[in-house]
Amino acid sequence: MVSDEKNRPEEGQIEGKNALLEALKAGRSIDKVYIAKGEAGKNLKYIASKARAAGAVISEVDRRKLDYMSKTKAHQGVIALVAVHEYSSVDDIIKAAEAKKEKPLVIICDEISDPHNLGAIIRTGEAAGAHGIIIPKRRSAGITAIVRKTSAGAVEHMPVARVPNISAAIKELKKHGIWIFGAAAEGETRLWDADFKDAAAIVIGSEGEGMGRLVAENCDFKVSIPMKGRLSSLNASAAAAVLIYEAVRQRSE
Repeated sequence: MVSDEKNRPEEGQIEGKNALLEALKAGRSIDKVYIAKGEAGKNLKYIASKARAAGAVISEVDRRKLDYMSKTKAHQGVIALVAVHEYSSVDDIIKAAEAKKEKPLVIICDEISDPHNLGAIIRTGEAAGAHGIIIPKRRSAGITAIVRKTSAGAVEHMPVARVPNISAAIKELKKHGIWIFGAAAEGETRLWDADFKDAAAIVIGSEGEGMGRLVAENCDFKVSIPMKGRLSSLNASAAAAVLIYEAVRQRSE
C-alpha cells in the first residue's frame, strides 16, 4: 500500500539538495527528510546531519518512492516534508526595506501561473537584493516544490506576500510613496528612460496576457523593453530579470 505522503500539500515539500540546504540555513521547520537508499554521498550525508540536528526525522527509502513523491521530477535523491509555507504581508516587505535603510524595490507578479517562471523571478529578485515579491491568491502559482527548486532555495530568504487583490496591494504601496512600473510591450516609457532610483515596484504580467487591465491602469509607468530581433517579447522571468537589474544598475550609480 502506498503511503499518504503523496497526498500532503505540495506547498509542504522541498526537493533537491540546494533547496533543502537553504531551508535549513533559514531555520525552516522540517518534519521529515527522505533520502534515497544507497546514494548517501558526502553532500547527502551532510544534509542529513544538518536536518537531524534541526530535529527532522531521517528516513532512507527506495529511490522509486522518491520518484513517486516528486513534483519536480528532479529530486536529486532527497525530499523533505515541511509545514506549509508562511506568506508575508505587504507591510512586512516595506519593513524589510526600512530595516536595511534602503528604498523599497518590490516585484509584483500578476497571475504568473508557471511555477518555473515564479521560481526564477524569486531567485533573481533575491540575488538582486529586492525586498519582496507580491503574488495574487488566485490564478497564480503559489510557493510549491517546483517553485522552491527553481528558486534554488531563494524563497527561504525572500518575503513573499500572497494578496487577495493586486490592484489593492498596488494602492497600498503607493500610500508608502512607491512608484509602480509595469512591464508592457506597448509601454510608452522605454526601459532606458525609466527612473528606478526612488522607491519602486516592478509589475510582471502573466505569461500569455500580460498585466490585467485594472493592474495596468494602476501603474504610474508602463515600461517597454527594446526588442531588436524578430521576436516581440521575452518570457516573464527574463523580462523581470532585465527590469530588476536595470533598477539595480541605476541604484548603484
